[in-house]
Amino acid sequence: MPTFHIELFEGRTLEQKRQFVEAITKATCESLNVEPNSVDIILTDVKRENWATGGRLWSAADA
Repeated sequence: MPTFHIELFEGRTLEQKRQFVEAITKATCESLNVEPNSVDIILTDVKRENWATGGRLWSAADA
């Protein structure tokens, strides 16, 4: 059972997330030859103030 843990910046709509998980599920089924009901995807919305790259927070206050 493939399980994906995906962290992304908050702010995407429910429809965007729905399309995203459908695309990941389809690609997983095609490449791993598994059934859709065996694919788990956990999306975690992260505030920009809680994400840093290269030692800098992504929040507007630190940009």
